[in-house]
Amino acid sequence: MPFDFKKEYRDLYQPKAKPSIVEVPRMRFLTVEGAGDPNEEDGTYSHALSLLYGIAFTLKMSYKTDYAIEGFYEYVVPPLEGFWWQPGLKGVDYADKASFNWVSAIRVPEFVGEADFAWAVETATAKKKLDFSPVRLTEIEEGLCVQCMHIGPYDDEPATVDAMHDFAAAQGYVPDFSDVRRHHEI
Repeated sequence: MPFDFKKEYRDLYQPKAKPSIVEVPRMRFLTVEGAGDPNEEDGTYSHALSLLYGIAFTLKMSYKTDYAIEGFYEYVVPPLEGFWWQPGLKGVDYADKASFNWVSAIRVPEFVGEADFAWAVETATAKKKLDFSPVRLTEIEEGLCVQCMHIGPYDDEPATVDAMHDFAAAQGYVPDFSDVRRHHEI
């Protein structure tokens, strides 16, 4: 049975509908940075996702090729994740999606190293005839965070974020969004 990050790390990938504190460890991701409205048809965000999934599935299916990744085990490609911010704002202005900056990410197993990543970029480029150079292999460690499952339309998310901020304050914490700590969605 393939390893499934969502099942093995339920505390990170299946949060409760009420805010909670969680320690987010260092994890390895494929990432693409960009800016603009994620809902724009055929926009930068849409293109970034095709690049991420192209590399993610090239790595996942590597065992069916002549390339051997040391320590490889079969796994389910984890869900898409995103880090969002808007320059000059603390928090998010959901009405101005065109000013969004984002890092889209897909987690990869720890056995994926730089050489494996380079192989995947070269292989996907040859197969798909796309420029995969915007994709990066990145490690991210967020540490102590507040998380909550948002249920409902995206435009209703501010109420969930407010509940998370209220919960953090009740626990004695304050939001610390910065150049390295951003709004993170899975």
